[in-house]
Amino acid sequence: MPEFLEVFRTMAMPILRETLGNPLGFYVSQVGPLNQFIHLWAYASLADYEARSLRRDAHPGFPAYLQASEHLILAQETRLIRRVDL
Repeated sequence: MPEFLEVFRTMAMPILRETLGNPLGFYVSQVGPLNQFIHLWAYASLADYEARSLRRDAHPGFPAYLQASEHLILAQETRLIRRVDL
């Protein structure tokens, strides 16, 4: 996890801030499945998510991050969640 966090901080974060905006937060698991890293971003709509994701994927520095982190990631999952008022 320390190696992944360093690669993410130095290589991914500048690109993600430029293309996705500011994150809501970052989390690591402590109980249950371990060594999980969760990052949370807010989008105005599904179209906004898709547009920002395309910008991220097209960024010239993004392939270098993917290559540097490839051996550190065993699985990925993307979830789109919607807030509800209760």
